[in-house]
Amino acid sequence: MREPKLLETLKKILSLERTEHDFQDRAVIGGLARYAETWLQQASRAFGPEAMPWVEEIARRLREYSTLPREKRPAALQEIFQLLDEGPERMPVTEPAIVPATPPETPAPEIAPAEPVQPSAAPSPEAKPAPAMAEAPPVLPRPPRPRPPKPAPPPPMEEPPGLKAPVTTIRGVGKKQAERLARLGIRTVRDILYFFPRRYDDYSNLKPINRLEYGEEVTVVARVWEAGKRESRSGMPIFKAILTDGTGFIEATWFNQPHLAERIRPGDMISVSGRVEEYLGHLCFNSPVWEPLDREMLHTGRIVPVYPLTEGIYPKWLREVIKRTVEYWAPRLPDHLPASVREPFGLLDLGLALRQVHFPDSKEMLERARYRLAFDELFVFQLGVLRQRHLWRSAPGRQLPVDREMLEAFIGSIPFPLTGAQRRALEHIVADLTSPHPMNRLLQGDVGSGKTVVAALAMALTVAAGAQAAMMAPTEILAEQHYQTLTRLFANFPGRPIQVALLTGSVTGAERRAVYAGLADGSIDVVVGTHALIQESVQFQNLALVVIDEQHRFGVRQRAALRQKGYNPHLLVMTATPIPRSLQLTLWGHLDVSVIDEMPPGRQPVTTRVIMPRERERAYAFVRSQVAKGRQAFIICPLVEESEKLEAKAAVEEYERLRRDIFPDLRLGLLHGRMKSEEKEATMAAFARGELDILVATSVVEVGIDVPNATVMLIEGAERFGLAQLHQFRGRVGRGEHPSYCLLVAESASPEAEERLKTVESTTDGFVLAQKDLELRGPGEFLGTRQSGMPDLKMASLADLRLLERVREAAQRVLEEDPNLEWPEHRLLARQMEELWASGEGEVS
Repeated sequence: MREPKLLETLKKILSLERTEHDFQDRAVIGGLARYAETWLQQASRAFGPEAMPWVEEIARRLREYSTLPREKRPAALQEIFQLLDEGPERMPVTEPAIVPATPPETPAPEIAPAEPVQPSAAPSPEAKPAPAMAEAPPVLPRPPRPRPPKPAPPPPMEEPPGLKAPVTTIRGVGKKQAERLARLGIRTVRDILYFFPRRYDDYSNLKPINRLEYGEEVTVVARVWEAGKRESRSGMPIFKAILTDGTGFIEATWFNQPHLAERIRPGDMISVSGRVEEYLGHLCFNSPVWEPLDREMLHTGRIVPVYPLTEGIYPKWLREVIKRTVEYWAPRLPDHLPASVREPFGLLDLGLALRQVHFPDSKEMLERARYRLAFDELFVFQLGVLRQRHLWRSAPGRQLPVDREMLEAFIGSIPFPLTGAQRRALEHIVADLTSPHPMNRLLQGDVGSGKTVVAALAMALTVAAGAQAAMMAPTEILAEQHYQTLTRLFANFPGRPIQVALLTGSVTGAERRAVYAGLADGSIDVVVGTHALIQESVQFQNLALVVIDEQHRFGVRQRAALRQKGYNPHLLVMTATPIPRSLQLTLWGHLDVSVIDEMPPGRQPVTTRVIMPRERERAYAFVRSQVAKGRQAFIICPLVEESEKLEAKAAVEEYERLRRDIFPDLRLGLLHGRMKSEEKEATMAAFARGELDILVATSVVEVGIDVPNATVMLIEGAERFGLAQLHQFRGRVGRGEHPSYCLLVAESASPEAEERLKTVESTTDGFVLAQKDLELRGPGEFLGTRQSGMPDLKMASLADLRLLERVREAAQRVLEEDPNLEWPEHRLLARQMEELWASGEGEVS
């Protein structure tokens, strides 16, 4: 039978968590929190509506388990076992579940009215003029709201179950059309409500025919004076209609639409919208949008939504389906944002926002609707980020003793003085290490600002306190360089020698087994590695500090896997990509942030120049002149986005061309991502020793290659790279005593490409470039990864710092008053947040 089988499966998972995984939340992929959604779906079908409080309570306990510290998990697991044994009959009815009770039955979507009711001429009270998005009212401080007295008011209506119904329940959508809509990501009624227009055609400008002007977008309401079809010389059917409104005449022409002869007849009143064209000195319309005047204007005479389409889905049909769905469902949607959030921030209610974003009454209402829906997207994500920050800060951690004299001795052994910014960042880290809660800090600084030295001091303090540290880097080249840097720094530190090991894919056999053994028995103090560190076979005796370099290059689960190697270890994540303030508030909103915004003394400024394609020979001549002075150069091959394999092939071809035709007398080396690790390291070592004059490479050199004698960075196809990435390339030179240069060679001389490259030429401030890059490319492209944990944003822009700050303020208010989102008016909000984070979209680490 299905019921016992479902319970047996869950009990087996819980038993594995207890006996095999020692309460580490590893019995199922993604943890028990993720399995909670599977349980909820399957158990609700298996046990029926009467058992929903029991089913939901178990789901809540499974989600909660993943957030608990390890010492509290055995008791929590035992309580879940007890609930399963008692069954739904014993579930108390006095304590509400996280999800509000099922509301009275809502009419199913298929009984939506056949035609929308014509609106009256009087404006709706809801649609009063309101301030535009940029004019949102100021947020006034207000005292914390007292907890509502018990008994609590009834919870808000649950989200209607019909929203999850398939689109075939909507009148006019059959199986074939449902398959086509699925290609657009539309499978349920809810998907239709949140399938937003990609743009709008403003046909709200109604004008009489005698006042039309060439080139304007207008709507004309007119009578068909005469109409008829003919064929062109090529056989294409052409339908023409002469329209009049009493002030004048205009011709409208439609191509390849012979069926219009049956639909547009002389005497009909129609509305026509489009651009006014000119033919043989007369104004006309070519293929305008039209509709009869005997019903509400949906395709003309208004601001008309334009949706993404796919084969077999036509604009008018889709617009009509969405109109029916929105008209029926929008008024029935409960609003997950309580009035205490909506009112101070001047937000429309959810139903009105959805109606106005699809079929706006005015530009002003469209802006307000977009603002409300953008606020929604960021607000739910912010709640999760801030709650994760709170959970992390309240978790018990390893409080490490820091000997101040020892710290100063470490600093004194470094061959150069720390900058003021490095000192400040170090003080932040020391305060975190000595705190009873785990550190969760982002250390960001420009290329060459000295982040690695600060991380090395943190690792040395950890070892001095009797614990271990691990550092994970995204590539073997970068891991090898960190290993060498740390070995060199630690060799000068006072006290007992710090044992450092390297663990990458290239470390194999007996050497690898020795590293495993040293980490397990504690004889290795610090390990530097790549993804090899997160393998199951890697066990630490006492891991207390995790350092992740260029953390956005790792997936969420990879970062979390390394943290799980110890008991709530301190976490320091580093990035050489300056993080704009907007991303600090979102993707890294759960982290404390330290910024190293000073460069060490002696760093040479890098002169940057944009080189047009016709000037390429001059660039090659400049490279040759630098080599003649004893310097070295990088030449970066154009980015090939399709695949690393194609990029490697292009790099090989470019290397051969340069070696054969341009620099036959110089020593060239090649570096790309498809080479074996030993080949990469051999090439890099040869370049570092000065055995190569020019290194031809792909973007693998973006981080981690330090050759002080290299003074030229020549980037081919520079317009294909992001601004922040170009800045990273530039940071590979200027690391020695000689003047350095970055030459940006553009293959395309388009004005847009030239303007972007001029931005890099004009500033060396990585934060300015990062913000500009974010605005141009969005967060996924900016971070260079699709594993960033950022949810899909349809309305919000991460470049809108003002909106982000308002959203964060609102989320902080809610969580200050109700940290667990238990108030009745917050329960729908809690469910939205759980769904986002359970889906993995909101998951950050």
